[in-house]
Amino acid sequence: MNHERRNALAGETSPYLLQHAANPVDWQPWNDKALKQARREDKPILLSVGYSACHWCHVMEHESFEDEETAALMNRLFVNIKVDREERPDVDSIYMNYVQMTTGSGGWPLTVFLTPDLIPFFGGTYFPPDERYGRPGFKRVLERVSDAYHQRRDEIDAMSDDVVRRLEESTRLATAEGALSRDLLTQAARELARHHDPRFGGFGSAPKFPSAMVLSFLLRFHSREESKSALEMVETSLREMSRGGLYDWLGGGFHRYSVDDRWLVPHFEKMLYDNALLARLYLEAHLLTGDESHRRIAEQTIEYVLREMTHEEGGFFSSQDADSEGEEGKFYVWSYDEVGRILGSDAEWFRDLMDVTPSGNFEGHNILHQRYDLEGFSRQAGLSVEEIGSGLEKCRQSLLEARGKRVWPGRDDKILTSWNGMMLAAISEAAFLLDRPDFLEAANRNAEFLLANLIVDGRLHRSWKEGRARFNAYLEDYACLVEGLLNLFEAGGEIRWLREAERLTRQQLELFWDEEGGDFYFTSSDHEKLLLRQKEFMDNATPSGNSTACANLLRLSVLVGRAEYREKAERMLRRLTVALSRHPLGFGRWLQALDFALGPVDELVVLGPETERGKLLRPLRKRFLPNRVLVQQETSAEHETVPLLQGKQLQKGRATAFVCRDYACRQPVTSAGDLEEQLGQ
Repeated sequence: MNHERRNALAGETSPYLLQHAANPVDWQPWNDKALKQARREDKPILLSVGYSACHWCHVMEHESFEDEETAALMNRLFVNIKVDREERPDVDSIYMNYVQMTTGSGGWPLTVFLTPDLIPFFGGTYFPPDERYGRPGFKRVLERVSDAYHQRRDEIDAMSDDVVRRLEESTRLATAEGALSRDLLTQAARELARHHDPRFGGFGSAPKFPSAMVLSFLLRFHSREESKSALEMVETSLREMSRGGLYDWLGGGFHRYSVDDRWLVPHFEKMLYDNALLARLYLEAHLLTGDESHRRIAEQTIEYVLREMTHEEGGFFSSQDADSEGEEGKFYVWSYDEVGRILGSDAEWFRDLMDVTPSGNFEGHNILHQRYDLEGFSRQAGLSVEEIGSGLEKCRQSLLEARGKRVWPGRDDKILTSWNGMMLAAISEAAFLLDRPDFLEAANRNAEFLLANLIVDGRLHRSWKEGRARFNAYLEDYACLVEGLLNLFEAGGEIRWLREAERLTRQQLELFWDEEGGDFYFTSSDHEKLLLRQKEFMDNATPSGNSTACANLLRLSVLVGRAEYREKAERMLRRLTVALSRHPLGFGRWLQALDFALGPVDELVVLGPETERGKLLRPLRKRFLPNRVLVQQETSAEHETVPLLQGKQLQKGRATAFVCRDYACRQPVTSAGDLEEQLGQ
């Protein structure tokens, strides 16, 4: 390959696109220039979509896009467009839906062939260079698709309207308005139990994904209904996930998913959004159960993000790669002898506990995972639990230091608004509940970074890298950032974060709301015209923009006293009642919003100087209260912004807490003990 050659991707900011800038393929980004070229030359478009941490994207690049012969064929027959799905989820979603609709499956790399009018007519995912794995060779695919386009054009054109119609139908959700009731939550929990794995936790069989939003709903269901089965589903899942290879026992943080049913072998990339969602889940479980291991996992996950995934100005990076030195997982696995050399006399018991064997548990190497609970293992090893715990920490530090000298996985250092909003929400919540001032400082820096760099000329953008904010923000960007700002407002009490959250919500309503449908579009009203304007409802790896927006509207309606926000949120929920009860695995965030909508909601106001408020707030840091809003201020001066402050004053000059629930307020209290008593009633 000629490494001096640079194609049109050289001017992009996406690390994924830049990885392909030296390919002999004449790649272009998705833009007017490339689309006009396809129309002018009457060539089909080869659209290739992937992301930086995608293992099979790297494989296809090496096998095909770096190959001179394949590249020459691509350049002669097609206009070649490369898209980072994380920057352009709008483009990715349309054509992923097409591939799923026509092949029954999807994934990345996504390979789709389009007419110059952007109509897809053939697609798939990974294609090997030669026929293997039951898949046709890529060069053969290129020639056949080109022949079909030029020789059977009439057939392709005749199918266009039907393709667009089916794509439009695929993004519509079958809705039937129903009443919002507790029965919906019960039906959802019952349906989840049918899919739960009682041995290893999680839902379904391999590959297994963490399902953080569904598990968070089950915590709420247990809190509401005292459902032992719901709590058991969560506890089994959290225990097995954190003991398995899915969790990076050395450095903290979670990998993307497990390829087996017992969480041992992960797909090794680490995504910012997974760690945001899982940190919050483990934190909530700690509050509900008091289990200190859940607290430790939550803290270590956030500390990992702050240590390895944070820009010097406060933004959070997107992901870490699965591969290093061209091998998936090489950075994370260990040999039997290597562990012995590093740990010395501790190696024997450590190997037993963490499943380190001469033959290995992953392709001849070892993924560290905790085979036994510490109490049982301590009896077996003849050591106390305390000795095992301190010994494990000593071993962790030694192995972490040794791992730090390896070749690190690549990092996608673009900063995405929606994923940053999710992490901002997690760190803000942890800052308050764990009383971690360092977390609060990191959350404040992140919010300041996002508002200073991702908003240009009053409009929110999707992505930032090296001083450049790019692409119109999508619904999920607005919704996730608003949620992060609301959590930060509750954590520290700074009124500016609430004001900015409501400003962004008003803009979101102007740009995305569909009054006829009663929900939000994925793209803004002034967005680039694509094949169709979609809506997204299902909570997949990340929460949908609609579900997050619904939850935000419910919280804001209480905080700023705007009934129309609640009316819109309830309208959204009523249209989804069938889906929530029958298909809960795809609607975990929606179910959390429904739980909030059903109430009761605790409205908490704490007034007084910051140091005094801190003492009074202690009961809130020990209690799982998912359906509450918190306003903490020095005085009630901001009552016009926050009507909950209206008429509230310090009692006898001391920090004072006010608790209201179901439109009734309790007597104001000035001691943590009295507040604890009121919260328990």
